[in-house]
Amino acid sequence: MKLTINARNMSVTPGITQRIEKKTQTMSRYLLPETEMQVRMRKEKNDNRVVEITVPMGNNVILRSEAIDQNLFVAIDQALAKMERQIRKHRTKLAKRLREDAFTEVVPEFYEEEQEEEERKVVRKKTFPVRPMSVEDAIIEMELLGHNFFAFVNIDTERTNVLYLRKDGNLGLLEPEA
Repeated sequence: MKLTINARNMSVTPGITQRIEKKTQTMSRYLLPETEMQVRMRKEKNDNRVVEITVPMGNNVILRSEAIDQNLFVAIDQALAKMERQIRKHRTKLAKRLREDAFTEVVPEFYEEEQEEEERKVVRKKTFPVRPMSVEDAIIEMELLGHNFFAFVNIDTERTNVLYLRKDGNLGLLEPEA
């Protein structure tokens, strides 16, 4: 596995590099040797450390995990754990892109953790009227409801759109193609 480590607003010390290399060695049993793993770290203004891990698997499949913590080493561990859970969760879908012997060895601590995870299911179904409105009206409606997303029929395109609140505080608009 090819490992790339980048940092912004901070320096990468040999200790950080060693920690990442040590933790990613367990990931190499899942991934092919030519797979690239990109680890990006940055220090934010509020002294939080953000660790983003990206693994392009080919055929438009990209695995990504992110962790934020005051302690860089905790953020690294959390991001790598999320990545490993993601690989295990989607192993049937990714089976063609993973190493053949990726899941032959079952590490007990991960096996116990995997059994605790339940498959997500729909626990509530809600119907609601969808009215034609402009994007501006949808923004106002979403803010009045206090929701972080809002589905509506766009009056300009006559298609169903979804307006959502992004992590950075701005808004996003999902417009499906025909």
